[in-house]
Amino acid sequence: MGIISWLIVGALAGWIASRIMKKDAQMGAVANIVTGIVGGGIGGWIASALGMSKASGINIYSIFISVVGAVILLAILNAIKK
Repeated sequence: MGIISWLIVGALAGWIASRIMKKDAQMGAVANIVTGIVGGGIGGWIASALGMSKASGINIYSIFISVVGAVILLAILNAIKK
């Protein structure tokens, strides 16, 4: 996956995850992108551990895996802050 794909999927996944976790007002565009990219790594790791394929390219499956990972990331960060 190229850097542009990472940025697009990361931005979309980070934004969706921040909306799900009700953090959208607190996060800016850069934070959403970083959250989505890191979430993609977490989601890809979990998917491969479960025997599923990793995220690849700009498609619904990649966005879904990245959103799941980003939600997990935001939940962990929430728990640490409390």
